[in-house]
Amino acid sequence: MLLAVDHVNQVEALMLVVLQQLVVMIAAARLGGWFFRKLGQPTVVGEIAAGLILGPSVVGRLFPGFIPAFFPTDVTPIFQTLGQLGLIFLMFLIGMEFDFGHLRKMGRTAGMIGASGIALPFAGALALGWWMQPLVAMEIPRYGFALFMATACSVTAIPILGRIMIEFGINRTRLGALTISAAAMVDALIWIMLATVAAIVRGNLDLGSVAAMLGLTIGLVAVVLFVIRPLVVAWIARLLPTEESSLNVTSLALWILVIFAMAMITNWIGIFSIIGPFLLGAALHDQHRFREAFAGKTQDFVYSLLLPVFFTYTGLRTDIGTLNTPLLWALCGLVCLVAIGGKIIGCGAAARLGGLSWPESGCVAIMMNTRALMGLIAINVGREMGVIPPSVFCMLIIMAVLTTFMTSPILRRLLPLIPAEDLGQQSSREETIAENGAIDGPIPVPHTTLK
Repeated sequence: MLLAVDHVNQVEALMLVVLQQLVVMIAAARLGGWFFRKLGQPTVVGEIAAGLILGPSVVGRLFPGFIPAFFPTDVTPIFQTLGQLGLIFLMFLIGMEFDFGHLRKMGRTAGMIGASGIALPFAGALALGWWMQPLVAMEIPRYGFALFMATACSVTAIPILGRIMIEFGINRTRLGALTISAAAMVDALIWIMLATVAAIVRGNLDLGSVAAMLGLTIGLVAVVLFVIRPLVVAWIARLLPTEESSLNVTSLALWILVIFAMAMITNWIGIFSIIGPFLLGAALHDQHRFREAFAGKTQDFVYSLLLPVFFTYTGLRTDIGTLNTPLLWALCGLVCLVAIGGKIIGCGAAARLGGLSWPESGCVAIMMNTRALMGLIAINVGREMGVIPPSVFCMLIIMAVLTTFMTSPILRRLLPLIPAEDLGQQSSREETIAENGAIDGPIPVPHTTLK
């Protein structure tokens, strides 16, 4: 009996710690999101900033005892798991939000943009990492450090990019589908590259395994499109026979199982769990009735609870104080310059060669430059692999946040330069709000009303 009571007390004590942290993280994320919306930024930028403020960079310096007392490391796996669950649902929702029918005419251009969006920043960051290693990471193998730097600087953040597009009302346009498809290709390759870097660092690189990973990924895409999609579409027709139909508890649970199964498959392949749900969502982009029914049941919960957990916990691991010399700040500037320049020049040039106008090419380039979420994930992987020191971890976090922060202001200036007929389908403010209930406050840039 005493053992049972002790166990209950331990569980209750753990629950108290978890609940306290959730209260702080959710409140900080909502406050940060609200403040940055007032500045014309997407909510997600404020959520990231809130996490950085809660971490050792700000609160940890003002109140040194706060983080170890309020955010003990023994509960970190709980919040990491909650954050990953949020990403899985978010990627499925984002996949459904894009009209990929436009790609019948633009698929080749999307491929060019994706390839250029990796090649140029990868080459530049590889050279920079090779040069930087003796200055900041002497204890880390040079090739591992340089390869990881190149990979981290080549990321494009699909989840955040998707949320930004939704808030701008361009998610169901030709431009939106083109960019998100190029970004999906980039991120699928990035996870293969990360696995390759990990194998090189650990000394067990097997080119056959890398080729198998790529082949399995391509095979999964084919299975999703030509086997799973027809079965699921028929299932949706039975679940939602009329406009007034909704998902009941049983059908919602079954859908959650399907989404988790897709996440497990891509996790097994080695390209990260969130890619599977995105592929499934993208295959169902034309199932509008289902999209609205599923989003109505899950979207608010994901945006209000699960995602803030991921952002704030990443902030808790970032300490800007590690950049404590002018040299380190100068190197941080070089990292940002190489990462931003490589993405914008590579993707912008590819879009222009693909037939897009200069304003459209600029929009594609700046959106592909958004790193936030996927960048943060990749950077955290590098830290866990031991291929980057704390100072470089901080540099890459600053780069990821900066590339996200600059996206909205530049888009706000470029979108009005694109004729509405060239942009493609454009949702009105009312339609966007109706379809995306998680959006807070006014839509920042209804394209047709920007001045």
